[in-house]
Amino acid sequence: LQRAQPILFAHHLIAYIWMFERDLERLNDCMKRADKSPLGAAALSGTTLPIDRNYVAELLGMSGIVENSLDAVSSRDVMIELISICSIIMMNLSRLSEELVLWSSQEFSFAQFDDSFATGSSLMPQKKNPDIAELVRGKTGRVYGALIGILTIMKSLPLAYNRDMQEDKFHLFEAVNTTKECLQITTNLLGHTKFNKDRFEKELDGNLLLSTELVDYLVRKKTPFREAHNIVGKIVPITVSKKKKLNEITFEDYKKISSKFEKDLYNYLTAKSSINNRLSRGSTSYKEVEKQIKHFARKLF
Repeated sequence: LQRAQPILFAHHLIAYIWMFERDLERLNDCMKRADKSPLGAAALSGTTLPIDRNYVAELLGMSGIVENSLDAVSSRDVMIELISICSIIMMNLSRLSEELVLWSSQEFSFAQFDDSFATGSSLMPQKKNPDIAELVRGKTGRVYGALIGILTIMKSLPLAYNRDMQEDKFHLFEAVNTTKECLQITTNLLGHTKFNKDRFEKELDGNLLLSTELVDYLVRKKTPFREAHNIVGKIVPITVSKKKKLNEITFEDYKKISSKFEKDLYNYLTAKSSINNRLSRGSTSYKEVEKQIKHFARKLF
């Protein structure tokens, strides 16, 4: 929870979109392995009947068959893979939910949930509890439990079908249904959440969040990074003792610390300049964030 560097709010949210896109890619990739028919494998060794397994798979709309009959009845790795992907999706939802819980607290006041996604306290009338976000965070444990459950079932099982395997469906349905429900409810939650722009901006400009900008400023003026880091480290106690922000410290005080500071340093001590000074691809600059927004707009719409 320590303050680091200013970024665009859109940059923060898009980070989650990239995560969920990878989740979708994992699901699509898993589908390639799940789209194989085990029918015709019989008990474990195949059948003496002149069946056409590929034709049956085609009738079912599947891309092919599980080629080895023993593998077909023995394996649950595709099921485990799907539950693993559900666990990753829930992990990402849980991280997002945790941030929403923090942001909705009075201490942060960055976000406010619609009343339909929160509840009051049975004892304390002033409280507005972020129940939905907390439940999504909590249900992540259920999906993790499903993954551990099926892994434990399959551990040490010899090949061919074992009665233990009838327990696998419970874990599959638990993981898939919980993940689907949490994706749907989180989508609705975000659509009914107001974000406090003024509060975000108030916490940005001119404070110690911009210390790294001073380091970068000195580096651009040919100061070695470690030296620049040490110089700025001497400025921080001044801001604390004088109860001033970085852009409120006098130029004379800056010069006392280092002769390398020039009056243009104040041009770098705003959140907007910090964001715009980012040059690397995928950074939080307005230009790069706009590129990412357009990238997903094309994919989604």
